[in-house]
Amino acid sequence: MQALPLQFGLRRGTQGWVASEPSLAERQKAANTAKKAALNKFRESLADPALAERQAARHVTRITRAGERKAAKMAREVELTEQAARDLELAKRAERDAAAKAEQHAAEVVAREANQKEARDARYAARKVRKK
Repeated sequence: MQALPLQFGLRRGTQGWVASEPSLAERQKAANTAKKAALNKFRESLADPALAERQAARHVTRITRAGERKAAKMAREVELTEQAARDLELAKRAERDAAAKAEQHAAEVVAREANQKEARDARYAARKVRKK
């Protein structure tokens, strides 16, 4: 239960001093007075030129920060795009190197097999010469 305003005091009852309860009209009047006071305080704060300056400064700051965030995001996207291009170039270079290495290995295998065949043919020829 809310505390009652100080304007409502004590009264003498049959069992001693008792807090007097305000009537409905008194409570409504007090509520309306409080509402009007709060509304007037709010209106006064709206009329304050310093408030308008602070709000304008906050608005400018908010817009500036939003622009900075957008610029930072775009810079990150550019950096990611550049990194992707570098990665793609590295992948292409690695693929070319792997293809060249595979081609060189295949050439070495063919050359080794040709040498082995020549050596075998030479052995067969030498054997035939010995048999004759």
